[in-house]
Amino acid sequence: MFRPVEVFIGLRYVQARAQRGFVSFISMASMLGISLGVAALIVILSVMNGFENELRTRLLSMTAHASISQETVGLDDWSSLRTEILETEGIMGASPFINLEGMLSSGANLSPALIRGVVPLEEAAVSQLEELFRIGSLSDLQANSQRIVLGRILALNLGVGVGDRINLLVPRVENGRLMPSLTGFLVSGIFEAGIQDHDVGLALIHLSDASQIKGLQGRAEGLAIRMENPFQVLGLQESMTSQETLYQYSDWTLENSNYFRAIRIEKSMMTILLLLIVAVAAFNIVASLVMVVTDKKKDIAILRTYGLSSSHIARIFMVQGSLLGLAGTLIGTVLGTVLAFNLATIVPWLESTFNFQIMPGDVYYVTQIPSEIRLIDIILISCLAFLVTVIATIYPSKRAAAVAPAEALRYE
Repeated sequence: MFRPVEVFIGLRYVQARAQRGFVSFISMASMLGISLGVAALIVILSVMNGFENELRTRLLSMTAHASISQETVGLDDWSSLRTEILETEGIMGASPFINLEGMLSSGANLSPALIRGVVPLEEAAVSQLEELFRIGSLSDLQANSQRIVLGRILALNLGVGVGDRINLLVPRVENGRLMPSLTGFLVSGIFEAGIQDHDVGLALIHLSDASQIKGLQGRAEGLAIRMENPFQVLGLQESMTSQETLYQYSDWTLENSNYFRAIRIEKSMMTILLLLIVAVAAFNIVASLVMVVTDKKKDIAILRTYGLSSSHIARIFMVQGSLLGLAGTLIGTVLGTVLAFNLATIVPWLESTFNFQIMPGDVYYVTQIPSEIRLIDIILISCLAFLVTVIATIYPSKRAAAVAPAEALRYE
């Protein structure tokens, strides 16, 4: 089988180094460091992908994927507009809504909240609110019933439960003057979404009650839209912004951009920090190759006298370092992938063995560490790690190529 001379000699040197104690130890430590760095990167990014997916799922369980609205005047005939929107390909459902910002009070307790007016039967087509109820049901909200549903933490802050009465204070501007509107409501249900903003500051009432408070005279403020695929909102956004329309457009990527931007920044920083582990291991490769070059000066001189150019000599030592990097990258990739796939088994075992809980339920909404492995992450991590090790071989290889045959063989 044909093999370039650089590869043949490089492989012979790698096999010979296994018999040299200190150099071999540094080489193995380098390979182990690369493996641990690659494995840690794969596991950490898989966990962060899992948290990102969990956050997206929880956010979209409470809200629609997109919305169009006319906040000031409302929609005169939201039912006809809804029928027209449902004819668009990729749209599963649409539901009317009204958003109000106000203060909820119970006795001496006050809490700011976003009050969302919905139609229970229509809301089921755009969100999974019904599945999030701990007490009561979304269907308890009837037209003109003055009933309200609270997030779990919001109810705790107000010190109320189902059957208690609270007051809603909403500011309104009439004839250029600020006129507060005070309305009493009966708590009919409590939900828990697992998202702090929703559980702390969101309340639901019927659309008719919200329309009366906002002065829309029975009209809806806008329509919430649910797509077959949440990422189809990008196409919907382009179509809405490319044509002149009287409606204000929004979707989940715009409303929650801060959440996902923070996750992307964290992933980038974790990648950079963990790549430092690989970089430290690469420095060990540099040290071991420099020692090999010093030890093999006589061999290098002989090879040069046989006609090998300096570039051939450089490639011999690049092959050695690259083989260590390749082995460490492959081991780390396999180890990291196995760990990421089995986190659901490994984490509970660690918790039961060492008697501790990584994410206690009284502190975190997510009590299990999620993991989502993406092929692109594995490929990117492996290529970056291998590239770092190849770069680390450049200096020792240049040093080997600079060995002068006459100087090396002068005293032989």
